[in-house]
Amino acid sequence: MTSQPGAAVPHDEPFDAVVLAGGAARRLGGADKPGLPVAGRALIDRVLDACAGAGTTVVVGPRRATARPVVWAREEPPGGGPLPALAAGLGGGVTADVVLVLAADLPFLSPATVRALLAALGGPDGGQGHDGVVLTDPDGRDQPLAAAYRAEPLRREIALLAAEHGGLSGLPLRLLTAELRLLRLADPTGRASFDCDTWDDLSTARARIREHGTVLDEWIATVKAELGIDLDVDTGVLLDLARDAAHGVARPAAPLTTFLVGYAAAAAGGGEQAVAEAARRAADLAERWAKEADTGEAEA
Repeated sequence: MTSQPGAAVPHDEPFDAVVLAGGAARRLGGADKPGLPVAGRALIDRVLDACAGAGTTVVVGPRRATARPVVWAREEPPGGGPLPALAAGLGGGVTADVVLVLAADLPFLSPATVRALLAALGGPDGGQGHDGVVLTDPDGRDQPLAAAYRAEPLRREIALLAAEHGGLSGLPLRLLTAELRLLRLADPTGRASFDCDTWDDLSTARARIREHGTVLDEWIATVKAELGIDLDVDTGVLLDLARDAAHGVARPAAPLTTFLVGYAAAAAGGGEQAVAEAARRAADLAERWAKEADTGEAEA
């Protein structure tokens, strides 16, 4: 069954996350793929930001610095493939009934896509006996490492595969997903499901993130993550304020005014309302300033 992300119902059920960050990255010459930067942030940190609502996040792979605390696990044997890695992740502290399973190389995965996956699993369709919800790319291919699953069926089928094959090393992930009842969530633009397997993929991601029409949103999201800010702000209000300050006062007034608005909002206790109120007052001041200048020119 296939659906598309839309106005997803809220997902209130606790969930954990397993992020697979191992692998040899052979097509990248053995580079530390999760640590490669896109728009100044490591791929793994971009994925961790998307699943920040998880109760426990287990990262399977070599330990490295990350933007937020995680639980580390290693597959056995190291480099044994996604199935041993997933087994290690599930055993690394996952206790929730629902678990996100994500690759560490998804530069455009967003919290909104994560919420859509979780909501689909908890919604009427997902609640009717489905074991998971996987993202599908524009060609209709399943992306099992961009998915939300019920943890119990994952553990059951992984145990059965290990018993049947005498272990999990080297087994393809499709052996697992073929045994699960899956709901599919379409990614028609291919943005959320885009992964970085080659240097060309990485170059494409770095170029896409600067595309006109999305660069500002990407920049704001990156800055907020870098500064540890979890705040939704009406960027249109701030851009209008910057424009008014630049036109009505002087060009350098734009960045300085927005900085002062942020400072005032923080001094007032922070939050969206504090930012909105400080921006409103500064915009009113810029308008009065401009009117006064216009009046002075007319009188002259």
